[in-house]
Amino acid sequence: MKKALVVGGASGIGLAIATLLSARSDVETVYIVDRSDVDPRWMQSKFECYRFDLNEKDYSIFDRFNDIDTLMITAGFGKLALFKDLEESYIVDTINVNTAAVIRIIHRFFSKIESADDFYCGVMVSIAGFMSSPFFSVYGASKAALKIFIESVNVELEKAGSSNRILNVSPGSIKGTAFAGGDNDLTVTEQLASEIIEHLYAKDDLFIPQYEEVYKEVLRRYNEDFREEGRHSYDYKLKSGRL
Repeated sequence: MKKALVVGGASGIGLAIATLLSARSDVETVYIVDRSDVDPRWMQSKFECYRFDLNEKDYSIFDRFNDIDTLMITAGFGKLALFKDLEESYIVDTINVNTAAVIRIIHRFFSKIESADDFYCGVMVSIAGFMSSPFFSVYGASKAALKIFIESVNVELEKAGSSNRILNVSPGSIKGTAFAGGDNDLTVTEQLASEIIEHLYAKDDLFIPQYEEVYKEVLRRYNEDFREEGRHSYDYKLKSGRL
């Protein structure tokens, strides 16, 4: 029986993943670590919830989850704004939560990830980590660091003879989450959560939702002329109504 830890599982895509994991007959417990409580409407009998702010210095709370074989990190935040309008405290918090926290947590579980036993690990990154993203400069930088970290460590795992990999999930904007400025709607996020879990347990190393439909062409344009694609991204966000 599997035991899973979802960091950031109290809302958004993390909650959707935790909910689907709890519905699986081969999952015994889903631990949720989040700075917020799970809304009683979404609480499941297999959930065990712990409140923790990833800005804290002491990460020893994660030592209590040494029985897990599944780790999904979905915590993170960002907002659309010009770099000049960001406060320094926001910059520090973004790097702490989106980047340093993920690396610290994976480091604590790395002996399990590198072992001969099956271990399933995934991280919500972002398509913003693959290209320049005006109005998302610091957020994109925090995710780009994760992209390179995951790619590098996956090579180390391969060379160490481990079959386990860290899954980089890099979507664009996700509807049905508070991140997009709305409310949690599991009926909207369930399909994506299901696909993420499928890739997680397949030990894939990269999953870009809507790759063929949208992002294959976007990445092609970016690789051909990153300056022009950056300008396109700037104008697109201005017209999107999200600012």
